[in-house]
Amino acid sequence: MRPDRLTEYGNDDLVFDVRDEGPIDGTPVVLLHGFPQRATSWDDVVPHLHERGARTFAPDQRGYSPRARPPRRRDYRVPALISDVQALITAIGEPVHLVGHDWGAAGAWGVASRHPDSLVTLTAVSVPHPGAYARSLVRGVQALKSYYIALFQIPFLPEWMMSRQGGFSERLLRGSGMSKDMVEAYHREMVEDGALHGALAWYRALPLTSLRSTPGRVSVPTTMVWSDGDNFIGHRSVELTERFVTADYRLEVMAGYSHWLPNERPAELAELIAQRAGL
Repeated sequence: MRPDRLTEYGNDDLVFDVRDEGPIDGTPVVLLHGFPQRATSWDDVVPHLHERGARTFAPDQRGYSPRARPPRRRDYRVPALISDVQALITAIGEPVHLVGHDWGAAGAWGVASRHPDSLVTLTAVSVPHPGAYARSLVRGVQALKSYYIALFQIPFLPEWMMSRQGGFSERLLRGSGMSKDMVEAYHREMVEDGALHGALAWYRALPLTSLRSTPGRVSVPTTMVWSDGDNFIGHRSVELTERFVTADYRLEVMAGYSHWLPNERPAELAELIAQRAGL
């Protein structure tokens, strides 16, 4: 692994900012944020990982990083998101322990399926394997929990709704378990910094993504972390995820918490990541 700090990396003529922290000779752990957060969502987790000897790399992903905001929704299809993560791993220079939350988990499943040699382990937080998620839409409550995905397909309206202080976005985010400080960070990092449109493009690119892009089975040791208080992900999709992992698999349920586990339970989550990574 390169000894100097990594502050940025490139892919597809885009430049991504990355927070490279912890012991310079530490075990590389890549942390992928979800919607509607940025790399700072891991700030409470990384000190615990550093204590265990990890060197953490937390990028601002496509649409979020200021120099990586292509305007077209087709630029946010799943293969492009996977390619961005691969570019970071290439810049690090060795296989990594990959961790993803929310959309970051969805991308991490894709990397693990398509590029298993790039990973040592996978920890997916809150979002199950996309194949399991798709199956859960047919039966149970998952389709109802995913209503916002259809809403986000509408041009312009979601940006307006999600930008208003005290409006729909605040009710949605506070109702899902975000604290007041987290909502303020959302307005600062997403709305005021101009990242919201690119972040919504991840959802808008879903209809353009072919079935061939859906991740297949995962052959790297995997931990799935979920809370039964998650407003967005139901138990059925989490239950089905084991079928899509051929390596050692562990499901960890944090009872009574919300979708935002990196913020709510950072020490406990770091411990689960460290256990999977052997730190």
